[in-house]
Amino acid sequence: MIKAVIFDLDNTLVDFMAMKQQAIDAAINAMIDAGLDLTSSQLQGHIKTIYDAQGIEYQRVFDELLTQQLGYLDYRILSAGIIAYRRAREAALKPYPHVTATLMSLVKSNIKLGVVSDAPAREAWLRLCHINYHHTFDAVVTYDDTGERKPSPVPFLTALKKLDIAPEHAIMVGDWVERDMVGAKNVGMHTAFAQYGDSFGNQDVKADYVLQDISELLNIVADHNR
Repeated sequence: MIKAVIFDLDNTLVDFMAMKQQAIDAAINAMIDAGLDLTSSQLQGHIKTIYDAQGIEYQRVFDELLTQQLGYLDYRILSAGIIAYRRAREAALKPYPHVTATLMSLVKSNIKLGVVSDAPAREAWLRLCHINYHHTFDAVVTYDDTGERKPSPVPFLTALKKLDIAPEHAIMVGDWVERDMVGAKNVGMHTAFAQYGDSFGNQDVKADYVLQDISELLNIVADHNR
């Protein structure tokens, strides 16, 4: 029987990569308009290099970019980039189709809901609050809560403990096989791969279920609970 569903956040509930790229594009255009004498393609490459080195959640990417390229921090250009980034991010950050309806149906069926994310706590909660999901989940576990990233068992076990649910009664939904599916399976959870959010496109999918649309989860849970 399935008593709880635990979701990854980025590229499972929200299209993080599309949002990120739109925000970066807007920031680049704004910084060029503010006087940064580099092409859009040059800036894309420099930003990618910084994110590759520091992680996709790095909060000082534009500070580092400008320091590297100019030798100093031009606050006029920096501010233009940050404001454009934030505006574009807020406009682009939205749930995938059918996510809200699926979550509401699960709640009505008395299924507990959780999130396990490798994002920092501040960023995860900002995203959840922006899409008005901050009251939807019974447990939210971020990297800052455990100090460990998936596929470590610790984030999954922490969420299960908060939900007071045994692993065999929970299913994990996520877009990253090596982190979400492997980590959840190793602690005894059922797994559902969010194919609709797969930003890699070349993963060796090993999961109990593959979702082309998040709404397919409802039939999976219903079949388990007949």
